[in-house]
Amino acid sequence: MAYSEDLATRIRRALAPRADVMERKMFGGLAFMLGGNMCCGVVGDRLMLRLGNEGAATALAEPHTRPMDFTGKPLKSMVYVEAEGIASPEELHRWVNRGADFAASLPAK
Repeated sequence: MAYSEDLATRIRRALAPRADVMERKMFGGLAFMLGGNMCCGVVGDRLMLRLGNEGAATALAEPHTRPMDFTGKPLKSMVYVEAEGIASPEELHRWVNRGADFAASLPAK
């Protein structure tokens, strides 16, 4: 599956102030890692976020989100944010920072 290079570039800008950011192809898209832990990524034109079980449950109450169901079974700790929910730089930064903050809370790999 191809992923949006435009969204990947926007995520790179949002993560630029953070240290230890790496990119890895996974889930048919592109994942961004902080300290070896995945924080977010791009699948198609959607933002993928790792938020932990509690953070994902909270995020799913917000507009333009849905469970990440890459395998056909929803992953409790991850969500997709549709393009409408990340249209502005502020919206994208808010979501990316949520994923980055969660990844930063985990032990580095």
